[in-house]
Amino acid sequence: MISKPLETNVRAHEKSAVINLIGDINASADEEMNAAFSQALVLNPESVVLNFTEVEYINSTGIALIVGLLATARQHKVDILTFGLSDHYREIFEITRLSDFMKIVEGDQAAQLVGTT
Repeated sequence: MISKPLETNVRAHEKSAVINLIGDINASADEEMNAAFSQALVLNPESVVLNFTEVEYINSTGIALIVGLLATARQHKVDILTFGLSDHYREIFEITRLSDFMKIVEGDQAAQLVGTT
């Protein structure tokens, strides 16, 4: 399997910062993810929304990176919300209990969070 390097873009939407994740979340995504999260925090959001719509692959190191973002968010008193997880990765988030620490949103609620309605 050929890895697709992670790309991100960050934008403000109302009281949130939205991070669009594009590519694979693995060890090589560490710098990109942390830079995007830092950029999101500069916007002083109430929540950071992680858009997984264009993420094709997440390995165990990628899960650890997401756990690291949760720790950073907790330090800054910022909620993390996610959307766009495939059924497979949603199940992994539930099994690993990541979903206990970040809200997974879908459909209209996700669209409102990112301003696509």
